[in-house]
Amino acid sequence: MKVSIFSTCVMDLMFPQVGIAMVEVLERLGIETDLPEQQICCGQPTYNSGLAKESMPTIKNQIDAFESSDYVVGIAGSCSGMFTEYPHMFDEGDPYKQKAIDLANKSYEFTQFLYRVLGLEDLGATFNGEKATYHRSCHMTRILGEREAPFILLDKVKGLELLSLPHLENCCGFGGTFSVKSPEISEMMVAEKTRDILSTGAEILISADLGCLMNIGGKLNRDGKKVRVMHIAEILNTNVDLERIDAIKNPAFIK
Repeated sequence: MKVSIFSTCVMDLMFPQVGIAMVEVLERLGIETDLPEQQICCGQPTYNSGLAKESMPTIKNQIDAFESSDYVVGIAGSCSGMFTEYPHMFDEGDPYKQKAIDLANKSYEFTQFLYRVLGLEDLGATFNGEKATYHRSCHMTRILGEREAPFILLDKVKGLELLSLPHLENCCGFGGTFSVKSPEISEMMVAEKTRDILSTGAEILISADLGCLMNIGGKLNRDGKKVRVMHIAEILNTNVDLERIDAIKNPAFIK
């Protein structure tokens, strides 16, 4: 089985170390990964700005880029969620309709893939008593419908104390182009989010969406707050105890 890495724009430009962590976690499990060179942006910024027609070349490119992949694993719930929207963008009879359905059916966010496809819970990650809290991204929750996988994986991280975040369902104010179109509202929303984070006493903020981490991390930095911002892939790739790693339960990936 070939797992193709969906490298998002924010990862490429701002957080390349997160992509490396994701690949290291997967390859430690014996999974073959590749990075299709043809892939570009998922098209979400332009599509959500009302430029549906102008977004189609980008969307078709993504469909073609991953056509031969067995699975597509993304680092962000928002961008992976965009792939699940592709089938609705093509009329019946359009040759890209079925291709879009196929891509949506084989695409997963990173923690979804680990837990729901591979059947894993303990990846062997180890900390030293650090306190952390987790921000649940809107698109991962509302588009992908994934509420459990990140928490199940984090619960198995030895030595990491996970603190409950107040108003967990609330948006951080990023929302892709929303933060550009409505900066004043976005700033108020991220201020509320950082207040909630600081109220927990957490040393580390974790999320599965890089857009959220960029937005929240930027606000924490501007305010001079000493809270580390980490993607869940980085958490799961920290001080790994190989003997603790669960066996893959999906027979398609068992050699």
